[in-house]
Amino acid sequence: MIFEGKVHVVGDHCDTDVMIPGRYLSLVEPAEIAKHIFEEVDPGFVERVQPGDILIAGRNFGSGSGREHAPFGLKALGLSCIVATSFSRTFYRMAIDLGLPILTCEGVARAARAGQRCRIDTASGEIRLDDVVFRTQPMPQFIQDIIEEGGLTPWVKREAARRRASNG
Repeated sequence: MIFEGKVHVVGDHCDTDVMIPGRYLSLVEPAEIAKHIFEEVDPGFVERVQPGDILIAGRNFGSGSGREHAPFGLKALGLSCIVATSFSRTFYRMAIDLGLPILTCEGVARAARAGQRCRIDTASGEIRLDDVVFRTQPMPQFIQDIIEEGGLTPWVKREAARRRASNG
């Protein structure tokens, strides 16, 4: 998968409580959740993000409460991919399960500047910020399949139907 977009940068230890304030946890529609992403720490964030943009973060992105609202909202906002130095394990799993592409890469967060152009190739692990290239582990094919299907639930449904059809 190839993603290209403008960069938005957040620092280290960006937790889910910062991404989506607790008072919005009763919302269930991703588009409504998206309206409140980073509301308390960066009120203009939602207006700056365009579909396809890329979020680059430091260490321990997604720590804190295991709020599915955070990856739901980030995806619904139109972010195409998130690259971080590291992710909390819970956030990493939730993002993949919901079909939000994420990659870890050392050094990108230190080099990234808001507004830069970024190109990510998940199959090769190449991340290009303007003319600077970073390399990380390629996204495993089975995870790319889950992302392309829109998340784990649609992927499981597709696989079950495929297996039923082949067993005949």
